[in-house]
Amino acid sequence: MTKTTGMSTTRRQLLKLTSAAAIVSAAKMAFPSGAFAAGAGPEVKGVKLGYIALTDAAPLIIAKEKGLFEKFGLPEVEVLKQASWGATRDNLVLGGASNGIDGAHILTPMPYLISAGKVTQNNVPVPMSILARLNLDSQGISVSKEYAQTGVQLDASKLRDVFAAKKAAGGEVKVAMTFPGGTHDLWLRYWLAAGGIDPDKDVSTIVVPPPQMVANMKVGNMDAFCVGEPWNEQLVNQGIGFTACTTGELWKGHPEKALGLRSDWIEQNPIAAKALLMAVMEAQMWADDMNNKEEMSAILGKRQWFNVPPKDVAGRLKGTINYGNDRVVENSGLEMKFWKDHASYPFKSHDAWFLTENVRWGKFAPDTDIKALVDKVNREDIWREAAKDLGVAAADIPESASRGSETFFDGKVFDPENPQAYLDSLAIKASA
Repeated sequence: MTKTTGMSTTRRQLLKLTSAAAIVSAAKMAFPSGAFAAGAGPEVKGVKLGYIALTDAAPLIIAKEKGLFEKFGLPEVEVLKQASWGATRDNLVLGGASNGIDGAHILTPMPYLISAGKVTQNNVPVPMSILARLNLDSQGISVSKEYAQTGVQLDASKLRDVFAAKKAAGGEVKVAMTFPGGTHDLWLRYWLAAGGIDPDKDVSTIVVPPPQMVANMKVGNMDAFCVGEPWNEQLVNQGIGFTACTTGELWKGHPEKALGLRSDWIEQNPIAAKALLMAVMEAQMWADDMNNKEEMSAILGKRQWFNVPPKDVAGRLKGTINYGNDRVVENSGLEMKFWKDHASYPFKSHDAWFLTENVRWGKFAPDTDIKALVDKVNREDIWREAAKDLGVAAADIPESASRGSETFFDGKVFDPENPQAYLDSLAIKASA
């Protein structure tokens, strides 16, 4: 049950409120004063949030489109398109009060990299917090059609000899990701290394903003890339390349984007932070309903959001994967999850894996206190408070902040209690 002042609405009823007018109308009935609970409402009326044109930004976009921010007393929330993850970082460093942004749909490792000053100008730390995970799964590793004859799929080793031959002939093998140390960088590196390809020595890794991936592969600027949807599906729809694998095949149910906010904004606006989170959580529930996928694809495809044909969004959103290499899998179970399987909960053990991989590739020092850094940035405590106020069912609230050990497609096991053992098991690591 979703608890409100003087009124209760079941989750099923909420998910049926598919038009913006219906949700706003219901919100005004449930929250006539705009507050989400008895007593003081949010300290501010809005917040500036950034997003990249990726399907996993849907919770922020749906919350905006469906009036959910307004429902929870935040009628002036701005959801602002960012040109790249680098621009997202720069605007977070500025902050909303200085014409930047206060929070964002963000690659999960980025709040850690920003908080530690690893990716900021002059290495100045800017404390960040993660309030929720926005989604699980549904990123892709795609390859230029010139490599179709290799038959490469989950096993990247099929590219090892052809990449080596291209380099021997004086060519350069370029693989693209979206931000150094970000999720796409780590998925791509894991996949290549598992196939015996050193991402630091055997290829050149380049940074390309997600919406520019397809255009760059079309003109031959790269051999492979890792990015979120809808860009892998658009690549296939345009016949430019194919998807070797989805990231859910590397690690099914893996964490992906997060809702990140400047820590000082949360400290100054704790009620507003929880209100924001509650709106996003309700949007995640709506986004996870299969009956809403077509409408969601149409919303995301709008000019002001992604500016793409809805068909580029819809297929993989429903779990149908056209890999573009004569493979089409329906009901794959690899669709993007926004709420089910505890998709929204920011597990600390998940964050520990991202930090461990960034130790592996040299973004963090080997002696980094991973647990201490996770405890500082990950605010799963706020998520639990918001879930309680929202009336989230007990089954949807994890008992622990750890998922325990995780096993990857190549048999490697990550134990968050012993990250060093995981690192010791990996054959390819950062170049000296």
